[in-house]
Amino acid sequence: MTNKKKTGKKVASNAGSILTSSSASAIQKQLAASALSQTKSNNQTGSAMESKASAVLKSDKYSQATKELAASLLSQSDKKR
Repeated sequence: MTNKKKTGKKVASNAGSILTSSSASAIQKQLAASALSQTKSNNQTGSAMESKASAVLKSDKYSQATKELAASLLSQSDKKR
């Protein structure tokens, strides 16, 4: 079943800020890029990114902004997985 959800404006704005930040971590930039790729397309979160996003949500070491990106990506994943 295809998931039709898209990244919202608030999350997309945060993702854009993260991508231009020199202090953002690699995982933040990966999540942000994936979120932005899903703003106006039917792209879905891939299985590798789902695994990374899930790990972020389970960990205490990531910021709230990073966890918001991860949650957004997981909500846009393929429902069959």
